Amino acid sequence: LRASNPSLGSSLKGALNLVDLAGSERLSRSNATGSQLKETQAINKSLSCLTDVFTAIGSKAGHVPFRNSKLTHILSPALSGDGKTLMMV
Repeated sequence: LRASNPSLGSSLKGALNLVDLAGSERLSRSNATGSQLKETQAINKSLSCLTDVFTAIGSKAGHVPFRNSKLTHILSPALSGDGKTLMMV
């Protein structure tokens, strides 16, 4: 998304990321097998990595592990600097 105001000489750039994490649940309760099992494990790993990023940002750590998963790597601009993030559960 881009917006500009020529009279003020300013411009803005933004991005919208919609992430569907449906399927993340406890493996012991879901009895998932095969590809569903792999998908659930990948989602749970991404959520764990996202927690690590939130923890690092919250504690003002010197290193934020954005590259630990595809999810956190893609969302890194929104999670750092002037980015805004909204999480709906």
